[in-house]
Amino acid sequence: MSTQDGNGKAAVLGLQHLLAMYAGAVAVPLLIGTGLGFNESQMTYLISIDIFMCGIATLLQLTVNKFFGIGLPVVLGCAIQAVAPLILIGQNKGIGAIYGSIIAAGVFIVLIAGFFSKVEKLFPPVVTGTVITTIGLTLIPVAITKMGGGDAAAANFGNPTLLMLAFVTIVLILVVQIFGKGFVRSIAVLVGLVGGTLLAMALGLVDFSTIGHAPLIHVPQPFYFGTPTFDVSSILLMIIISIVSMVESTGVYFALGDITGQKVQEDDLKRGYRAEGLAVVLGGIFNTFPYTGFSQNVGLVQLSGIKTRRPIYFSAIFLIILGLFPKIGALAQIIPEPVLGGGMLVMFGMVAVQGMKMLSSVDFHDEKNLLIIAISIGFGLGFNAMPTLFNQLPATVQMFTGNGIVMSSLSAIVLNLVFHGYPRKLKAVAEPTKATHSHT
Repeated sequence: MSTQDGNGKAAVLGLQHLLAMYAGAVAVPLLIGTGLGFNESQMTYLISIDIFMCGIATLLQLTVNKFFGIGLPVVLGCAIQAVAPLILIGQNKGIGAIYGSIIAAGVFIVLIAGFFSKVEKLFPPVVTGTVITTIGLTLIPVAITKMGGGDAAAANFGNPTLLMLAFVTIVLILVVQIFGKGFVRSIAVLVGLVGGTLLAMALGLVDFSTIGHAPLIHVPQPFYFGTPTFDVSSILLMIIISIVSMVESTGVYFALGDITGQKVQEDDLKRGYRAEGLAVVLGGIFNTFPYTGFSQNVGLVQLSGIKTRRPIYFSAIFLIILGLFPKIGALAQIIPEPVLGGGMLVMFGMVAVQGMKMLSSVDFHDEKNLLIIAISIGFGLGFNAMPTLFNQLPATVQMFTGNGIVMSSLSAIVLNLVFHGYPRKLKAVAEPTKATHSHT
């Protein structure tokens, strides 16, 4: 009885994780499909296979064996930083080159997993904390845009009714967090999303048409869009994007290790990177996109206080089912944008706070650390807010400079190396990481 009860609660928590990452997961296929001019049936395939593969990728990461799986409550989703490069590859080299470059990048990740895990000292708290803080702060404007309706150029953007839905969702989450106890408190975000959607439904603002348009069943097909082609320049570009995704995932792993009280060791990182690489290869084969650890779910783990993998197993199973039955998956799409925005604001804020918590072990009396954090967060937020700053540079360079998370990650790593060196001096700086991971 208690096991069933535990599974029931874990399933509800898993549903909360699914809803938290769903918008981010479908955003990537929507953006790329739109950028490449895909028709409705192609878009339906892209979204369905993406959701299905998110579940498979998450299972790979949850399942720990000698070869792959980090064993932390991590959810994998499509890497948003891959959107612009993949659209560029598709427009210039064709859709086959997109999937050829993804498969090659996945193989590359698997091959360098061992080496990348050995350079763990490149990611002391001053680096990982800065990157996680930047990720959270960079995502907050996305939540704010959704709170206003999702399209800042729309005539009804910021309509009082839409704002009310967003703030009611936030208030519901706060009320449950303050007055709720135990399990109810842990599903505060889910309560907020459901409550906000019910209110929107009462106001006639819920669109059910996506359910009607979605097919009843969908079967994943390898090479749905044709045979992959292997273009060298496209592969090199995706390898660079994959390395940046690995840096972001490293921050997610350390953040989750910090929350759950697990020490993230070299072998854990190696298995985590391999699982990610394997997921990327499968993504290329089934014509979806590269995967990375999802930051928004870090905020949810922190908020819910649940530190086990069981709810994430349920999330993965739900994602696989949703990918097979698009009509069921479309149910999650009826959540209005302002309601999602309200929930996202809380979660992205928690991601930023988790990054700040990781930075608490950094020596702030050392001005070098202050410079690393200040410049990296400045690059991250500034370049993300004004990507047109680099319009005079070549398109390939703009793909990196226009992505705040990429620039923040690179600057934090490089500045940390410049100021603290590698590996002798860095060892002392990296030491607090061990202490940080030994408790929540």
